[in-house]
Amino acid sequence: MLSLNCLTAEEGATAAKRLLLINAAELTQDRYFENTLASKLKSKVTKEMTINQTILKEFILVGFSAYPHVQTFLFVVFFCLYILTLAGNLTIMGLTWVDRTLHTPMYLFLSALSFSETCYTLTIIPKMLADLLDRDRRISVTGCGLQMCFFLGLGGTNCIILTLMGYDRFLAICNPLRYPLLMTNAACGQLVASAWAGGFLISLIETALIFRVSFCIPNLIRHFFCHMRAVVRLSCTDSDLTEFIVTLMSVSGLLGTFLLISLTYVFILSSVLKIPSAEGKQKAFSTCASHLTVVIVHFGFASIVYLKPEASGGDDTLIAVPYTIITPFLSPIIFSLRNKDMKNAFRKIIRKIVVLKK
Repeated sequence: MLSLNCLTAEEGATAAKRLLLINAAELTQDRYFENTLASKLKSKVTKEMTINQTILKEFILVGFSAYPHVQTFLFVVFFCLYILTLAGNLTIMGLTWVDRTLHTPMYLFLSALSFSETCYTLTIIPKMLADLLDRDRRISVTGCGLQMCFFLGLGGTNCIILTLMGYDRFLAICNPLRYPLLMTNAACGQLVASAWAGGFLISLIETALIFRVSFCIPNLIRHFFCHMRAVVRLSCTDSDLTEFIVTLMSVSGLLGTFLLISLTYVFILSSVLKIPSAEGKQKAFSTCASHLTVVIVHFGFASIVYLKPEASGGDDTLIAVPYTIITPFLSPIIFSLRNKDMKNAFRKIIRKIVVLKK
């Protein structure tokens, strides 16, 4: 009887061990299937993400497609403004090159600004005009990066050159005796070169930050050119930090140059007010009037684009039109119409042309 009880206890223990082994085997098998399934799902998601990242080789510029009934009208208006902008800037550069009386730092800076603005408009407006007539609004990722780099670089260069023009007026009015020694044509050329270098250095950093990541579908850029905010939002990863950094860099450059110009005009104003004669004051102010007008227009429209809060809404495409099209159009008009030397140089050229034709 005792032996039977012992046997029964041994059989029970053996059965319990078998049951534990069976449960362990089933648990191991379940974990294997779970790991296999998770691995397959992960592989599938990774493959889909890779497909999204690698296939995207081009963007589509939405532009003014939201306004299909006025695209032809917009093309005519923007084309006329573009032609007039080119004509104005080329006229300023030509007059500065031909007329020796304009071979001074002030007009060399003006010529450099005209050249920079000509390149600036060439970067975006021809593509925009083509997209207004063509339904195919595609642009390659490489082409988008180049357009953004040149747009930001030339925009920064314009801001720096406007700052240098303010500095030139500051030296001419506040320190007239040392002005010929400090602001020579060679120094002017070096300052313009530094303006280009500074503008494109910031541009390269911003473009590299934006294009270091992959972009995912949908590839629609809700703008008429590769604007940095519109492009960075297409990133496959979280783009908030990148957008904050590039926006901070642009706003800092914009506000920094504007504050420097404002500071120079504070010193200019204090110097002009010390001039005893009203005629002397008017003459001093007249040399700054055109530059100050362009500064107000340029930075006023730029602040609307870059300082606009995200929550304020509005169509970014329409908001960017004044800064990208209207400002380059107004700049040569303001500088030529409000400048006696430029108008006199233009009259001389016209007279020479008339005499040659006779």
